[in-house]
Amino acid sequence: MISKERLMRDFAVMKEITAPGEGITRLAFSAEDWEGRAYLMRQMEAAGLTLREDAFGNVIGHYTGQDESLPALMCGSHSDSVPQGGNYDGLAGVLAAIETVRSMGEDGFRPEHPLEIVLFMCEESSRFSAATLGSRAMRGELSMEDLHSLHEKSGKDLYTVLKERGLRPDAIAEALYQKPLKAVLEMHIEQGKVLEHEHLPIGVVTGIAAPSRFYIDIQGNADHSGATPMHLRHDALCAAAEIILAVERAAGAQEEPPAVGTVGIVDVAPGVMNVIPGAVTLGVDLRSIDIAARNAVEQHVTEALDEAAMRRGITWTMRRVSKEIPAQMSPALVDMIASTAEELGMRYRRMPSGAGHDSMHWADYAPTGMIFIPCRDGISHNPAEYADPEHIFCGVQLYSAVVRRLSQRAITLD
Repeated sequence: MISKERLMRDFAVMKEITAPGEGITRLAFSAEDWEGRAYLMRQMEAAGLTLREDAFGNVIGHYTGQDESLPALMCGSHSDSVPQGGNYDGLAGVLAAIETVRSMGEDGFRPEHPLEIVLFMCEESSRFSAATLGSRAMRGELSMEDLHSLHEKSGKDLYTVLKERGLRPDAIAEALYQKPLKAVLEMHIEQGKVLEHEHLPIGVVTGIAAPSRFYIDIQGNADHSGATPMHLRHDALCAAAEIILAVERAAGAQEEPPAVGTVGIVDVAPGVMNVIPGAVTLGVDLRSIDIAARNAVEQHVTEALDEAAMRRGITWTMRRVSKEIPAQMSPALVDMIASTAEELGMRYRRMPSGAGHDSMHWADYAPTGMIFIPCRDGISHNPAEYADPEHIFCGVQLYSAVVRRLSQRAITLD
């Protein structure tokens, strides 16, 4: 039986594992992230899981099935956070998987298929400007070149950070996951307002939007702010302002299927009041569950850049961070989650995910599904992030029921 009290205890312990300051800060591979990882590993071992870690630090806990020759079910999520974030993003999915295994042992339920409970590392993009790196490593999508090209703000590259954590970046290719899987399942807070607005406890995810992320470097001329006439200026920041609005305009015009666009980084040089900005770097994040829609927005942005460059006498270059492929959830698994919710008397809706998740990297490997639970006011990546214990309990009950159902040999997703 799922224990709400045990779940709340784990959330309370993890809430105390954070860097000083408001909210939760467990940046990937930081001391706080590693302390939280160690706590979760202890809970996994106590639940009867046999642990192993790969070259990137992903933790995989194996739960023995009655027939080890059958493909496993993969369950899990992440526990790192953004700076000053919340204690539910990612962690809810990790604890749902651990509590599911605990309840199996207590209830004397032994799955026919084995389970693989995964704590994915570095899901958030906050430290290295690239998301879901643990999943990418397990899918063979993270190269040695990536480890050296991805840097934190201090300039230290991901390769060095992994080395400092005692991991094996030189063996990154060995992180490739090659075992057969029957299905992949993740639970997560919605990070939006739909479920709360509709007073629904459960969302059944149909697809996951994927980001296209890149930096735009705009080069103008840094001239004296008083001595340079307006018509002779090549102001990089004025050009950047046009591009920021172009991102908003292009994403807003993409109605069906929808897209979203955000400029979350604006670095201006030299950054003093009496000098015309000579260089600006913009960090751009574009998303859609439809790759053609997202590409259309990006095309509009590059056209706006070309037009601004010609008119203002500036130049620009793009540095790609990632261009991920949107994922469609398995229709059969979506139907199974929905029918299980109905059997448990839980109200739900089918819905897309606007945020990216680890699960998106597994949809082409095995049937993949996600369960959403509401978060208060739709807030996430913020100290105010909160999920009601009753909603967590409801979500984990559904999650556990789906896992138990999938763990039976007779249940297929054909």
